[in-house]
Amino acid sequence: MTNIIMHGCNGKMGQVITRIVAEDPDAEIVAGIDLTGEVKNDYPVFRTIEECNVEGDVIIDFSNSAAVDALLEHSRSRHIPVVLCTTGLSAGQLELVSQVSKETAVLKSANMSMGINTILKLVREAAKVLANAGYDMEIVEMHHNQKVDAPSGTALALADAINEAMDHQYHYQYDRTQVHAKRDPKEIGIQAVRGGSIVGDHQVLFCGPDEVVEIRHTAYSRSIFAKGAVQAAKFLKGKEAGMYDMSDVIAAF
Repeated sequence: MTNIIMHGCNGKMGQVITRIVAEDPDAEIVAGIDLTGEVKNDYPVFRTIEECNVEGDVIIDFSNSAAVDALLEHSRSRHIPVVLCTTGLSAGQLELVSQVSKETAVLKSANMSMGINTILKLVREAAKVLANAGYDMEIVEMHHNQKVDAPSGTALALADAINEAMDHQYHYQYDRTQVHAKRDPKEIGIQAVRGGSIVGDHQVLFCGPDEVVEIRHTAYSRSIFAKGAVQAAKFLKGKEAGMYDMSDVIAAF
């Protein structure tokens, strides 16, 4: 049994995870953290992580960047592994994540979907062939109109996967409205769309002479991210200090 503390329990993702864990015989949410107390849960909810006096095996975080510093310090001081799903972290926060991972287990992923993490492998392999053949690479990501950060963490992870496969030869172009010049062959274009209730859609385009190769992932429900986060929590329980990601979870299957 994996005892989970749900950080951001009353948010949309927190509630999806709550429902999924309720049907999982191998996991249980023993406490939640959320400033909003309007939602009634079957476990105690604390306003801040510092107030939480319930012991857990793992913390799952789906909150916001403003709450991450306190969460990481709590994880470090209590040596509680944390599945960090919040995106849009600053450079300073990413450095703190790295520091905390030296003392306790941290699993950080821009996207908890098993499908997206499989696609990350695919784009690396495609880039080695198509980028070397001179194909232009573009990433288009689409999300609902309430998403704050842009581009998405997943879009950046896809770009990073390509760039790592190509020995970091490329720079990222986020906005071409002020660039009045031909496309730089050593760039990866990243475009963000926000509208309606789109859960998440990511397209990676390899554009060559007379053909386009597209690798695409569409999320129809937030449950895919929630299921991945729960699998990650089960994986992280009892792990030694270090930085982990979803590729480690997939490899454990």
